[in-house]
Amino acid sequence: MTNLCTILTNARAALAAAAIAWAVGGAGVESASAQLNLGVPEELKGVDIVEKLDAQLPLDARFTDENGRQVSLRDYFDGKRPVLLQLGYNRCPMLCTLVLNGMFDGLKGVDWTPGNEFEVVSISIDPTETTMLAKAKKEAYLADFDRTGAGPGVHFLTGTEVMSKAVADSVGFQFKRQPDGEYAHAAALFLVKPDGKVSRYLYGAKFAPADLRFGLLEASQGRIGTTLDRFILWCHIYDADAGSYVLQARKVMTIAGAVTLVVLAGGLAVFWRSEFRKKKNAAAFSAGA
Repeated sequence: MTNLCTILTNARAALAAAAIAWAVGGAGVESASAQLNLGVPEELKGVDIVEKLDAQLPLDARFTDENGRQVSLRDYFDGKRPVLLQLGYNRCPMLCTLVLNGMFDGLKGVDWTPGNEFEVVSISIDPTETTMLAKAKKEAYLADFDRTGAGPGVHFLTGTEVMSKAVADSVGFQFKRQPDGEYAHAAALFLVKPDGKVSRYLYGAKFAPADLRFGLLEASQGRIGTTLDRFILWCHIYDADAGSYVLQARKVMTIAGAVTLVVLAGGLAVFWRSEFRKKKNAAAFSAGA
């Protein structure tokens, strides 16, 4: 644990140095590159996530589910529901567990159920892991999640290195096996459209319910949620710097302007109607006199 923390600290320091050099100017780029090459330890070289939005997942990739059944990735894409995808390995001593914990904790605040509005798929990148371990992992998370009917919509898959790497490569999830048998990798969830194309990346180990809901709604391409849900999503945009969905000021101002015009038009209509009645009554009174 201490060694891993040291490695990550050194990597962050190298990246910071590169950023500073980049800000200084052209001459600093070569220096930044040198510092980066020297500062990133061998264990973390090649460990990254390279976003591939709208990339197609290999739906014909074959795996074994937690019940020992042979399945293909295509089985979880019905053209209607989005998929919340997690890549890692079940015996991971730290990061994968934190990501899964964060995912299920966040989903507790979403009133949608796996298997109804969306699917959850966790794929192990470790080809040595067994179905028994995958089943135990799923049962533990379902017990904590405590959502009636969620079981059929949550899937923990294991398979060969070729298959898991094909999926990882399709979403840009770059990992590296360490000498001690553990894997170095980044922390993220992948939101995938019903047709198997990447929609959104959510980074970190904690996921706000609103971000998961917006992400699933966006990935579904309008196939789940209510009209109100879709309207609220229209008012938001994913901010990569903030790592979450935020209100779009321009759209909020557009809505406010439209509401103002409606209210003004309504007020003028009432005023004109009142004036018309006054003139009509005055004319009738003059005619009677």
